[in-house]
Amino acid sequence: MPHPAPAAAPVPATPAPRPSRVLAVEPVLPPHRHGQGEIAEELAPLLAPRGARRQLLQRLHAASGVEHRHLALPLDTYARLGSFTAANAVFAEVGLDLAEQALKGALAAAGVAPGEVDFVLFTTVTGVAAPALDVALAARAGLRPTVKRMPSFGLGCAAGAAGLARVDDYLAGHPGEVGVLVSVELCSLTLQREDDSVANLVASGLFGDGAAAVVLAGADRAAGAPGWDVLASRSRLLPGTSGSLGWDVGSTGMRIVLAPELPDLLAAELGAEVDALLGPRGLDPSGVQRWVVHPGGPKVLRAVSGALGLPEAALEPSWASLRQVGNLSSSSVLHVLAATERVPGEHALVLAVGPGVGTEQVLLRAAA
Repeated sequence: MPHPAPAAAPVPATPAPRPSRVLAVEPVLPPHRHGQGEIAEELAPLLAPRGARRQLLQRLHAASGVEHRHLALPLDTYARLGSFTAANAVFAEVGLDLAEQALKGALAAAGVAPGEVDFVLFTTVTGVAAPALDVALAARAGLRPTVKRMPSFGLGCAAGAAGLARVDDYLAGHPGEVGVLVSVELCSLTLQREDDSVANLVASGLFGDGAAAVVLAGADRAAGAPGWDVLASRSRLLPGTSGSLGWDVGSTGMRIVLAPELPDLLAAELGAEVDALLGPRGLDPSGVQRWVVHPGGPKVLRAVSGALGLPEAALEPSWASLRQVGNLSSSSVLHVLAATERVPGEHALVLAVGPGVGTEQVLLRAAA
């Protein structure tokens, strides 16, 4: 008689991957703080010296939701900052100082020595340097010569969220290591003089200057430390929108591209995008207690809250950041994260939008 086939050996269950953890977030700002009305008065002669366009500039500044901004330079020096070469030199000098301040602060808050950093992702969209500023930053901050580097340019406002996701991707394969994200954005240095286009007038009233650094640790390295666990991330390029947001780069520097239909586009797309991230994890927006949304402007924040059906108070940290410092491009969402209350077990969703048009999401959970 034939012998019965032996029972198949049970396949061991694949253990769920352990998350990396955000240990510290350090937001920094340059010292030159000015009220929105003061900035509008100083910039008007450079952008729209007379007539209806000057009145439009003042209306757009007043409607921006911004009350104060921090600038890389004293306000009265912008009239003398004539060329892209001069502005980019300021970016290299001031940007490096802010990056150093942010990184050293984040490492100290995380209890991580500079020599323990294994991976650096540096991002900006407001200045150009080769080598990128992370090379000089590594020397100033005391990182070891064998640190792995990944400079990024072009993700714009989305890079704060995307940077968190990409450092997490790295740490998934290196659970015993430490990664840092450093963002520097000096938006005021991209000011286009004698350009009275609506996009440039809007940008002149919306964007501020700042930087931030985030320290993340792989699952083995993070054991026992407080912070935010990185549960999942999602990126998406919205088809047919590559001309809706970004820069036109020319001899005078970087000229803003800002399509008026962007808020409507987000209102139509974001609900499905957030569901695609949360649904497979048994969540919907009602299960997210903290919303860390890039403060791209009043219309953007209203589009987000409307698309997701969020109560008005859900985005108050983003509204507060917009009022206090303006839109800091990639650094903004990290400033909002630094101000977000961390209650063990609660979920937070980091959400930002940048050139592409691309959406970036990172789902976090506060560790016990």
